[in-house]
Amino acid sequence: MTTKIGWTDETWNPVTGCTKYSAGCNNCYAEPIALKFQKRGIPGYEKGFKVKCHPKRLKAPYTWLKPRRVFVNSMSDLFHPDVPDEFMFEVFTVMNKCPQHTFQVLTKRPERMAALNDKLLWTANLWAGVSVEALKYASRVELLAHCVDANMKYISFEPLLEDIFGDRYKTKTRYNEQVRFFSLINDHIGWVIAGGESGNNPRAMQPIWADKIRAFCEAQKIPFFFKQVGGRGPKKGGNVLRGEIFMQYPGEILSSKDKFKLEYGQEFGASEPGDKPTSRRL
Repeated sequence: MTTKIGWTDETWNPVTGCTKYSAGCNNCYAEPIALKFQKRGIPGYEKGFKVKCHPKRLKAPYTWLKPRRVFVNSMSDLFHPDVPDEFMFEVFTVMNKCPQHTFQVLTKRPERMAALNDKLLWTANLWAGVSVEALKYASRVELLAHCVDANMKYISFEPLLEDIFGDRYKTKTRYNEQVRFFSLINDHIGWVIAGGESGNNPRAMQPIWADKIRAFCEAQKIPFFFKQVGGRGPKKGGNVLRGEIFMQYPGEILSSKDKFKLEYGQEFGASEPGDKPTSRRL
């Protein structure tokens, strides 16, 4: 299905429905859409937003002649506990057999992704990603980095609910969390998406929060895609950040000389909050 999601070309939903799992789910965009489809009697949404597998949809990627980026389960989470292992393996088989397409698999449940890693074939056309809306969910990146065999790993900071890259020296605990988080991104992540929340009663994102992520990515030459500022509609706040549009994908060459330290006064490598950093600048 064609989509308005800016960082992909197509959505494919062999599974629909989900349950709220963390803070980023509170204003889930998919749930009201599913309930609306249920009300209209659209096939596949008879159960509203309850998890449902759709075997008949597995054939869709074979019918697409033009190569494309495909967001897998924009209306669900492939690694939801109610999705049977066997059906998940069928989804992976389809993706493995369609190397012309790039499949973007995104989850808030990397624990299950990691647990099943040895049974999944992460061919080069499969990208594995995790959603991280706040620093308290940084452990998702650690699981993705160390327990998943995908060649391309990415993070979606959407909806971005706090200044993840800010206030670094406020407390020793937060400082240590951020240092480890920065290291994981630098060493293992090949693409970063960021964006504010859209829909009814969206929680506001401050553009500077996303801009700090952008600066970090540019300094580390990690492709950065800024999806939206956020608001009542996906296009309400636009997708302009610091006067520019950032729509980078893995494989693009980044030439920016932007330095995180120069813009935000933060460096990487201090041993204690307030200590003078002694190693590599961001």
